[in-house]
Amino acid sequence: MQDVYRALLERAHELAAANKLLRAKVRVKAKVLTTEEAIGNPEEDDFPLQKGKERLMEAEFLGARGQAFTDRFGDFEGTLAEVLSTRPETNFRRAVFVATLNAMLRGLDLADKTIHCRDNEPTVCASHLVGYLEERYQGAGIVQIGFQPRMIEAVSRRFSLRVIDLDPDNIGTRPFDVAIEGPEATNDAIRWADLLLVTGSTLVNGTIGSFLTPKPVIFYGTTIAGAAFLMGWERFCGCGH
Repeated sequence: MQDVYRALLERAHELAAANKLLRAKVRVKAKVLTTEEAIGNPEEDDFPLQKGKERLMEAEFLGARGQAFTDRFGDFEGTLAEVLSTRPETNFRRAVFVATLNAMLRGLDLADKTIHCRDNEPTVCASHLVGYLEERYQGAGIVQIGFQPRMIEAVSRRFSLRVIDLDPDNIGTRPFDVAIEGPEATNDAIRWADLLLVTGSTLVNGTIGSFLTPKPVIFYGTTIAGAAFLMGWERFCGCGH
């Protein structure tokens, strides 16, 4: 995990220096969004954001916005240099860095879809995801990391699917007849899988290193937008803004 962040910080620093952003007195602010500000009013009420388990932190930089999911949230204000010099040792610090990275790359027109989709868009996104998977990974056994209910619902209709999540309230449940397994099943699920479909939140909660395997990996969502660009990772985000 530390190698991942070291590489990200180095590449972000090089990019900021090349664009002469480190010397500028840039204000970066991360704020915790309410559920309605973050995702509007979806038809269903089973998203982690709606249950209060996570929040979206939002950074504003160069007139652009970037977000990151986290379970350790709060406000931050400082310079880009300060963000890039802070050791990402906690979920809060990683969330500040990731949201800021997304905003920076969005401001430089190097990353898109850094703002979470809203209202009915998660359902539309899940439909697009199925099409994306069928074009590239037809017949694959898929492990989904993270509880994204619309994706579970859509993908399980067309693929063999296992789901791993960290939330004790989800583990052991069977939404859409798919068993939600706990982190102790991760290694077995990865061995079983042909493809890993991994939430970008793993970049913030410190587990991403477990999923950078020789097997194909698709990261999904807005949180990992900037990192996917800098690291060359495959990413799917159907309806982000």
